[in-house]
Amino acid sequence: MGEIGQDAYKIRLARSADLDFLAEIEIDAFATLGQALGREDDGRTVPRDKLEHSLDAKLLFVASDHLDHPFAFAAGAELDGAVYVLEIDVMQCWQRKGVGRRLMQAVIETARQRGASGVTLTTDRYVPFNAPFYASLGLRVLDEREMPAGLFEILKFEIDHGADPERRVAMAVWF
Repeated sequence: MGEIGQDAYKIRLARSADLDFLAEIEIDAFATLGQALGREDDGRTVPRDKLEHSLDAKLLFVASDHLDHPFAFAAGAELDGAVYVLEIDVMQCWQRKGVGRRLMQAVIETARQRGASGVTLTTDRYVPFNAPFYASLGLRVLDEREMPAGLFEILKFEIDHGADPERRVAMAVWF
């Protein structure tokens, strides 16, 4: 599809009122990932307290439409001196239009401005809009020796709780 005009939506820091929309966005967005992974959505979303923590840390960004209604978000947290991306989701009707890229650019720019060591995340190695997408933004897959302790523990937890160790990877861009 390609990017749409940036005036069609805006990227901004989230506000408390936006929290009520984030689970809906996440569930809608999962349908695309679920298809790519051959799984059905089980309805799990990022716990509200984690989103509130991201909000308080000014690491929760939303993309909002011309009515200022959120349709995508990126939630981050400070981890190992870097900004760790907890979650990024774009509603299906807005996917493949550059929204996720702009959200990630906002996270990366904020991390730089704060003097963080970089941006980290865990993701699927093979789904095109996961690891290959993040690589296009400068992130790279880390091997075990390169991972800070907190990121290693998150990846281990995900694998211990059912993620395929062949597919699940940690990625980072360092500044």
